[in-house]
Amino acid sequence: MKIFYQSPTETTFVQNPYPIYEQARAMGDVVWWDDYNMPAAVSYRAVRMILGNRELGREPPAPAQCPVHITQWQENESHSMLELEPPRHSRLRGLVLRAFTGRKVAAMAPEIKAISHRLIDAFSDEPFDFLNAFARPLPVHVIASLLGVPTDRCDDLLRWSNAMVAMYQSGRSYETELAANQATIDFTAFLDSYISHRRTHPREDLLSDLIAAEEAGEKLTGAELISTCILLLNAGHEATVHTLGNALNTILPSAYRVVTPELVEEVLRYDPPLHVFTRYAYKDIDCFGIKIKNGQEVACLLAAANRDPNFVEDPNRFDPFRKPSQHQSFGAGLHFCVGAPLARLEITIGLQTLFERRPDLKIVVPPTYAKTYHFHGLVELMVR
Repeated sequence: MKIFYQSPTETTFVQNPYPIYEQARAMGDVVWWDDYNMPAAVSYRAVRMILGNRELGREPPAPAQCPVHITQWQENESHSMLELEPPRHSRLRGLVLRAFTGRKVAAMAPEIKAISHRLIDAFSDEPFDFLNAFARPLPVHVIASLLGVPTDRCDDLLRWSNAMVAMYQSGRSYETELAANQATIDFTAFLDSYISHRRTHPREDLLSDLIAAEEAGEKLTGAELISTCILLLNAGHEATVHTLGNALNTILPSAYRVVTPELVEEVLRYDPPLHVFTRYAYKDIDCFGIKIKNGQEVACLLAAANRDPNFVEDPNRFDPFRKPSQHQSFGAGLHFCVGAPLARLEITIGLQTLFERRPDLKIVVPPTYAKTYHFHGLVELMVR
């Protein structure tokens, strides 16, 4: 296995990681990423193989001891569907899927459109940051509404979510960890209090469904209920924020303003919001001639797979007319993103409404990407 050297916080890489991914793919399907001290799947076929192989999973075979200062954050993670394997994962995912049926997702369309119009109505006549004005508030309002959490607390939800999600970024600091732990405490306290209220005031939303499942017994514990709500609120907006920003950054310099399913899928393939997802090997695995040892954590470079020339022709060209393909931006296998249908709907309606109302929107300051790898999103996107 060839050794790949690349700091995930190096400025050139953060701004445009795709040429580096290309260099890594030239070394093989799987390389040893020295900075992460683990093998990394960089080709489309290797990423697909690892994500779809049930001999690899999210739960570490031997969990590391948790530092005291992030005890509450880690406790929440231990009940998160994203970090679990069957049977717990299957049980929790089955409950959450109740909110993401085709009918329920489609029913969100009028609300997504109404929120989009309201946000656009508030656009300044002067240059403004598209992320703060549109990309951040839209997804958090949508997921809060779907779950059944008060949307007047969206500012708090964003603040807590940003602090907790920062734990997944490369080069996190001790201060980052303290902030994430405090955010977990605050988020949990809010949900605990609100869930107590909702037990006697149920509604037609996912939170009421989850509360009913918990009260029925043997389906959902109190800790799992809170962790599931936090996961949905965090994951339900973080990636969509980056996708909307990256999409507009890609589309605006071009002449394309018609939002089709092809354009949405190409945006997701071309510059996705999440670049790395990891798995642990539960036995020795052969991955296209490379041995991955039992217990080893392995990185799947989703964004590298999306730009593999063996997956799509001319992968570094943005083509809004490209026939949709099975990109890896939502993952694959058992942990395929449960919110993918909602994310696609938000991106579609959000961009459609934006281009209908503001077809002459222009970028006024060259944007830069934030040092938040393995997330890939802009610091800001100043437009007029």
